[in-house]
Amino acid sequence: MEALKPVKEGKVREIYDNGDTLIMVATDRISCFDVILNNIVTKKGTVLTQMSKFWFDMTKDIIPNHMISVDVNDMPEFFRTPEFDGKSMMVRKLNMLPVECIVRGYITGSGWASYQKTGEVCGIKLPEGLKESDKLPEPIYTPSTKAEIGDHDENISFEQSVDYLEKRFPGKGAEYAQKLKDCTIALYKTCADYALSKGIIIADTKFEFGLDEDGNIVLGDEMLTPDSSRFWPLEGYEAGHSQPSFDKQFARDWLKSHEGHNWTLPQEIVDMTIAKYLDGYKRLTGKEL
Repeated sequence: MEALKPVKEGKVREIYDNGDTLIMVATDRISCFDVILNNIVTKKGTVLTQMSKFWFDMTKDIIPNHMISVDVNDMPEFFRTPEFDGKSMMVRKLNMLPVECIVRGYITGSGWASYQKTGEVCGIKLPEGLKESDKLPEPIYTPSTKAEIGDHDENISFEQSVDYLEKRFPGKGAEYAQKLKDCTIALYKTCADYALSKGIIIADTKFEFGLDEDGNIVLGDEMLTPDSSRFWPLEGYEAGHSQPSFDKQFARDWLKSHEGHNWTLPQEIVDMTIAKYLDGYKRLTGKEL
């Protein structure tokens, strides 16, 4: 059996070239503050992959996506092991568009910090008197440039996204920018409404899109996972302060409050973190992992 090496490795994910397709593997690594921690969080990769599959299946009528299969039996023999089973997704190759499509339905994080200073988020004027974690009257689209590894993504306005895409795809900038915005808002509204019915608020998320061989826009990357989104429990939600979340909050909070941690979490914090991921998955899909 041929041992395969990833052609691209991120902090958490690995991408393998499979000829006409790619295999994306979500590992059990965890990163906080842009650093890969020394811990392995068992089942985290499975949650990320299966969560994306769930949303891709739900939204394929809104916009096509790149998923082909999450069954390792459809993949080369190298992936047919417990290490890859459940964590791997075979996808179509796309020419990725260099814009991160961020949508915010609630005001929190960097958006809240910006609003406090200027009353705006990424150049979009918002109503006065909003409190932290308030629901916005309508979701807002705040794209950013997709940085190379080691650089930071940069927030841009919708108008700048038109220019940014036009430079790379002459004659198509306005068309692509509008389509990205429309798809991002439509996907968010559909999925946020569904999640709310399951007791979960999707405060914000990001999508990435690419072009297929016919030039059609297709949803790529991951979709609405705890790594790409802020999920809050509906129970106990109230505006005016930050909210607990179904993600790496335990890990981030512990690292912040302990010096000399050497980027290693105690096992109980790892266990609490994966329990949150699994709870979010079960609430949204109705299934145990």
